[in-house]
Amino acid sequence: MAATRETQVLLATARLMVGVSVRAADEVGAASLVQLRALTVIADLGVANLVQLAEQMGVTISTTSRLVDRLVAADLVDRRPSQQTRREISISLTGTGRGLLQRYDDLRAEQLHARLAGLPRAQHEAVVDALSVLLGTDPQAPVGPTGRD
Repeated sequence: MAATRETQVLLATARLMVGVSVRAADEVGAASLVQLRALTVIADLGVANLVQLAEQMGVTISTTSRLVDRLVAADLVDRRPSQQTRREISISLTGTGRGLLQRYDDLRAEQLHARLAGLPRAQHEAVVDALSVLLGTDPQAPVGPTGRD
């Protein structure tokens, strides 16, 4: 079955975004792409527990637990007993984790801005507006923390 133009464009867009993320992760170098994804989820949630992080990442709790162990060892997240229930832990970014995630986001944004810069102004604005609609945000409103990934 031949892919439609729409499918081809969507897949090329997905590949572009993954490529941007991989290149930025390589340049940051201090964390894997999976670890950066976890940092992004934790940043979006503010404070997470293992179940929330596992659900958002689409992995098992045991996989998430090992991932958090590595993030704690790298001083990228802090793990503490939850204030709501003793059976949970609360996971939040450390200053080091926030700084690393900011660098990663800056590198990704830089690459995407460079792609947009080559477009005529009207197309540039149309792309940004269309992406805002796709994300479910007001095209004229700034995108908040849930806009990263």
